[in-house]
Amino acid sequence: MHERNREVRVEMNRNIPPVNRDEKHILEDIRCFALDMDGTIYLGEQWIEGAKEFLAKIEESGRSYFFLTNNSSKNASVYVEKLHRMGLDVGEEKLITSGQATIYYLQRHFPGKKVFLLGNPLLQEEFRQAGIVLEEKRPDVVVTAFDTSLDYAKMCQVCDHVRAGLPYIATHPDYNCPTETGFIPDAGAIHAFIHASAFRYPDRIIGKPNEDIVEYLTMRVNQSQQGITREQIAMVGDRLYTDIAAGRNNGLKSVLVLSGEASMEDVEGSEVLPHLIFGSVKDMIPLL
Repeated sequence: MHERNREVRVEMNRNIPPVNRDEKHILEDIRCFALDMDGTIYLGEQWIEGAKEFLAKIEESGRSYFFLTNNSSKNASVYVEKLHRMGLDVGEEKLITSGQATIYYLQRHFPGKKVFLLGNPLLQEEFRQAGIVLEEKRPDVVVTAFDTSLDYAKMCQVCDHVRAGLPYIATHPDYNCPTETGFIPDAGAIHAFIHASAFRYPDRIIGKPNEDIVEYLTMRVNQSQQGITREQIAMVGDRLYTDIAAGRNNGLKSVLVLSGEASMEDVEGSEVLPHLIFGSVKDMIPLL
């Protein structure tokens, strides 16, 4: 039994791409980069070394990029302001959040329905601006996000609606959100307390690694550059179970950077493997 497990591990290791190399010339065919943010482009409010030069090189080479985040506690304008403070001026058109992807999903699958949204005021405003009617007492659909304004009254309210059997959508699955001092409970932790009380998990989770956010990404990419296929988009991130799985499971190329959460030890034990591995985005520059 132990010998068989060893053989399986060895076989898995043979499929792990070498670090900082692109032997199959995968990057040559990439037209757009979907970039995770914290751990990939910056840590807190500090640029990862070479990240600004990486972004400039993408555009110099005639390609494009989008920032793609699961964090639905903030809207696109907050990220634009943060990047401006860090010395990069981009418009909101460069930002894609799981909150935006959830709005897109609701517009297509629950048009005109009233939504109970467990989310921060910024996200609530983003929903309203998109024409979604928010309703606390008699909704048609429940949506849960990363709500840092959560209180006990909201907890009771959302559990009542989920317990009543309403369609139940979540923006993303992350259990914890990294901060400069550690971790804080994220959307997945909210799903856990709802399940403990109402005995249901979300019917649909929109964010990485799931297809709905990739479908929204593909739509946004083609609004700016017509004719780009999923095979020409690279998902770049530091998490195997969200960023890399999103790429691998949905037809994108996946690029792992070792500047954030994942280590090579994590890669060796992972069922989901990236197409490429780099120490950081800086190491990709010579290949663009």
